[in-house]
Amino acid sequence: MPIEHVVVLMLENRSFDSMMGKLHDGRADFRGLAGTEANDWHPTDGSPTRTVPVWNDPGMTATMAVIPDPDPGESFKDIAMQREGLFLDTPMGGFVDNYMRQKPAARPHDPRAPMHYFTPGQVPVLSRLGTAFAISDSWHASAPCQTWPNRFFAHCGTAGGFVDNAPWQLPFTMKTVFNLLSEAGKSWGIYFHDIPQSATLSELWLDAPSHFHRYARFHDDVATGRLPAYSFIEPQYFTHMFEATLPNDQHPPHNVAYGEQLIARTYNALRAVPSWERTLFIVTHDEHGGCFDHVPPPAAVPPGGPSPDGFAFDRLGVRVPVVIASPWIAPGGILRADRAFDHTSIIATLRALFGLGPLTPRDAAAPSLLPFLTAGPDNPGPESLGIPPIPPPSPELLAAARARPANALQASLGAAAAQLPTHGADPAAHRARVAAAPIPVQAGPAATAEFVAAQMRAFLGEI
Repeated sequence: MPIEHVVVLMLENRSFDSMMGKLHDGRADFRGLAGTEANDWHPTDGSPTRTVPVWNDPGMTATMAVIPDPDPGESFKDIAMQREGLFLDTPMGGFVDNYMRQKPAARPHDPRAPMHYFTPGQVPVLSRLGTAFAISDSWHASAPCQTWPNRFFAHCGTAGGFVDNAPWQLPFTMKTVFNLLSEAGKSWGIYFHDIPQSATLSELWLDAPSHFHRYARFHDDVATGRLPAYSFIEPQYFTHMFEATLPNDQHPPHNVAYGEQLIARTYNALRAVPSWERTLFIVTHDEHGGCFDHVPPPAAVPPGGPSPDGFAFDRLGVRVPVVIASPWIAPGGILRADRAFDHTSIIATLRALFGLGPLTPRDAAAPSLLPFLTAGPDNPGPESLGIPPIPPPSPELLAAARARPANALQASLGAAAAQLPTHGADPAAHRARVAAAPIPVQAGPAATAEFVAAQMRAFLGEI
């Protein structure tokens, strides 16, 4: 096969319509936003129903770049309301009602927030990459669930039956595509900024320092020809006071421009070396995070296995943005298969590329990206993507970001960090201890970058 390296960058909590709904505006074969889509809002105080349409502000201020703020709901129950409507009779009609029923926050909830979308000029990196190569307007989150289940589907073809971020359910013991790659003699690496959510998978604890690397190492590996067969990149989830950096995961209400910078830096590194001609680069988001999308999720092949939360995972989640970039991908493409893509299409692509067996019935049925490769590497793409200039965050902005209550993902990652084994510990014995003892949900300091960083250093043997 012409592809020797697959690189996946998975960002956080944005829907297709919110990031790409206007990418090919007016193109007949594009399932984007017409601009007339709307949700009804039924206020709880009994005031009249109000129709809230999708909208955009042409300015791209720091305020616009973080919408929706506060963060929308993203639990399994939240998504059910978003997807089915308040009265279970309006497909994709419950985003505003669900948003306005979230717990009070420091900033008042604006019913327009979940209906906001960005134009291509406001997210130029994602948009330029999408037009220079291909997108899919038929790529859904793997499940109508939070971050953890959807990231598990990308790695395991299943979420183990769990529908929400739930660190108290550690250890997660599902077999992963990384294990399949190791068995086939193929190299892999997970590159992270502060903590990789994938480290919650106990099948990856053995020899973790050989496979979990800081993001700076990714650039070194690319430049020196050490890029693995499969690379999975996780963004920065926390505010770092010492390094004076804000999250670049695009999770609302984090500034999307920082995620744009991460996409551009990753692409530019790959594009600058000869191995680019043999590389497939995928940029996507794990789930929609409560941001509006107008396309109802289709049915899905259940992965099988236990269902402790009572959901068979027989339906996909909301559409998410995705770019498929490679010299072997024709420019301007909109990729669709007989079955909708979801995150297990990443596994299906790796399986087809490297001759791996399936993990679950879900990834066995998922469409691969390989049929969409062209006959030759005749689309090198832009030599580089401009990195959006953003002034360094002020001490006041950093302090304000740090003072925010941890979002659901940060809280769950803080709790997970507390349960990671230290380097040199026997993985099986640690897994047994974690499974046997109640795991408290961590709060406060556990959800800070400093705590997470210390736990990761112990996990990787850096202290």
